[in-house]
Amino acid sequence: MSSILDIKAGPAALARVRDEGLPQSSIEVMPGASGGPKWFVLTGLDKALIGEYFKDRKEPLHLLGTSAGSWRFACYAHPDALSAHERFEQGYLLTQYSDNPTPEEITSKCRLLIKEIIGSHAKGILDNSVMRYNLIAVRSRGLGKSSRKGSLMTGLAMAALANAASRKTLGLFFTRTLFYTPGVTSPFHTMSDLPTDRVELSEANLAEAILASGSIPMVMEGVEGISGAPSGVYRDGGVTDYHFDTRFAGNDKLVLYPHFYGHRIPGWFDKGIKWRKPSAVNSENLVMVSPSDEFVAKLPYGKIPDRNDFVNLSYEERVRYWKVVIQESQRLGDEFLEQVNSGRIRETVRPL
Repeated sequence: MSSILDIKAGPAALARVRDEGLPQSSIEVMPGASGGPKWFVLTGLDKALIGEYFKDRKEPLHLLGTSAGSWRFACYAHPDALSAHERFEQGYLLTQYSDNPTPEEITSKCRLLIKEIIGSHAKGILDNSVMRYNLIAVRSRGLGKSSRKGSLMTGLAMAALANAASRKTLGLFFTRTLFYTPGVTSPFHTMSDLPTDRVELSEANLAEAILASGSIPMVMEGVEGISGAPSGVYRDGGVTDYHFDTRFAGNDKLVLYPHFYGHRIPGWFDKGIKWRKPSAVNSENLVMVSPSDEFVAKLPYGKIPDRNDFVNLSYEERVRYWKVVIQESQRLGDEFLEQVNSGRIRETVRPL
């Protein structure tokens, strides 16, 4: 019988899950990818993880998000996580833009939504001793700093061409910036495949760092003047770490990756580079949970939400469609909990 959920694991993780299942205590790290409204297909899974799977957790869980992933994980770390998640879900769902929104309009409305999610609990998010919150944005270099459309497009084209030759060239155009939970050394501090700055999160910079992590080039404004961060123009962390290609945990702990796809694309510019795959070494202890092809095929339009919905659908059509996806995603959360609690995951997990 086909499942609505695909669970795949790297070699080390596969052996462990087949042996002992997936108790939440086996997880040390959880990444959250960029992808705009694609995250709606994960909302039911998020609620299951927040409300049940990690409910009684005592040990730190290191969260790392870019773009939509960093927004989701701000809810995980919130003192009232499920309520924050509901505000995020409904706020994102119901935000209405003009027919041809400017980057200024989109940025302004995103900034308001982030403030609505956080409320007066920035300190609570940063003081969370279990859900340890981290995110990535990039500091632009050269033409990537420009707010002029033509210059920015040229800078992005140059970065894309260089990246096609080697991902390492991204450091010529962007500096990855890890915004991390204060006072905590996380597995992410060792990231060194690209030039990386490390900036401690604070009540003063939390909202702007979250905004920067999702500031899609050409779609939103770059974010400047982030408290405590090097001066510059910050943009979407998915530019360097779209779906991540990093060895997060160097010990026997696992990485749980709820993802909207059954595959990963390392960086934003790699979307059209079919031969660039995540490193096998970086995937050894990874457990990836994603909706199955069968599940996605039965959604409206036969796909998960994406940014094209803003262009191709009216506001009313988009909201109706996304509501169906939100409702259906509850089944993914229920399925995950059933497989874990029953131990059936030991039979259903497949090689990554």
